[in-house]
Amino acid sequence: MPKMKTSRGAAKRFKRTASGKLRRHRASKSHLLTGKSAKRMRPLRKGTQVHPADVKRMKVLVPYI
Repeated sequence: MPKMKTSRGAAKRFKRTASGKLRRHRASKSHLLTGKSAKRMRPLRKGTQVHPADVKRMKVLVPYI
């Protein structure tokens, strides 16, 4: 069976934690920032985990990370 291809865009956006879960960055930080308060922006700095409902699809996109 041939190797599975990794989606290069997804590989740059997701990292695997030490326990094997997928980490992602939060959205809404790239533009139109003047209308967003600092209180709203602070939690967006931290990453979060990929939702369990989406993990199966992510494993297809990035099978080797």
